[in-house]
Amino acid sequence: MPGWLREWIGQGPKLPKVLVGLVVLALLAGGGYLAWRLINADQLPPGFAMANGRIEAERVDVATKLAGRLEEVLVKEGDTVKKGEVVARMDTAELKAQLADAQATVRQAERQLDQANALLAQRESELTLAQKEYERSKKLSEKGFTSKETVDQRHSAQATAEAAVNSAHAQIDLSKATIESAKAKVDRIQTFIDDSVLVAPRAGRIQYRLALPGEVLAAGGKVLTLLDVTDVYMTVFLPTSEAGRVAIGAEARIIFDAIPQYVVPASVSFVATEAQFTPKYVETKTEREKLMFRVKVQLPSEILEKYARWVKTGVPGVAYIRLDPDAPWPASLESKLP
Repeated sequence: MPGWLREWIGQGPKLPKVLVGLVVLALLAGGGYLAWRLINADQLPPGFAMANGRIEAERVDVATKLAGRLEEVLVKEGDTVKKGEVVARMDTAELKAQLADAQATVRQAERQLDQANALLAQRESELTLAQKEYERSKKLSEKGFTSKETVDQRHSAQATAEAAVNSAHAQIDLSKATIESAKAKVDRIQTFIDDSVLVAPRAGRIQYRLALPGEVLAAGGKVLTLLDVTDVYMTVFLPTSEAGRVAIGAEARIIFDAIPQYVVPASVSFVATEAQFTPKYVETKTEREKLMFRVKVQLPSEILEKYARWVKTGVPGVAYIRLDPDAPWPASLESKLP
């Protein structure tokens, strides 16, 4: 009999022995029932496995592509963001100056192209004149009205004009190449400016803010850590005898310690190929039985989307995995959501 009960019986008013016996019997029965519940709570029918774990979610770091000064951070820890939403900006004053210089180079190259085209028209006109003079001098020479030397001079002038035309064409090609190079530089700098606007790579919740406005970050410097609340799972560890029977996609159930009245459906998405917590090589069957394999139990995305604001990492619970696909789920593990 508990000491407090013995003391109460001894100090309190005298009670009939029958009543005292009924009180003691009720207390013992209640304690026995509680003990039975605790002993049998973790018992499962054949074809099932269970393990403790904690909720985890895929984490994505939002980082800078280039070194620079962080200008502003637009979100706080705990904020929910959409894919593509702007979350931070880098200082782009220097990049904008480089962009203006590159754009000026493009305009300069375009003016040079205009000049090259005008020069080509001039050279083609000079070539036409030189060709006509050469033809006239040839006819006059054939009739004896002009000297052979004059014909040679007109032929040389024609060749010079042709060379000038070819040079003008080359100048045009060079100007076009210069324009393409300058425009490529503009595009590259514009890409750097665009990359200075940091966006959420996927929808989720901001977990950590790792930098503050005004800080100078290196290339790849982390600014924020994002949790993808649609990619949530529980990591558990199962022994060899159970892990070897787990199929990818096997049905599972999760009961969280914080809300034990609900049963969340899930499925197995990963089983490790190497064991944990044991030596790399084992020789005996007893040692092999001690091997523990990591298993990921994935929560359905449609449930996560519906209850996104309730999703939290680190919440402990118990995962129940069906090893035998033909085994019926116990009534206590039927899906039950709010």
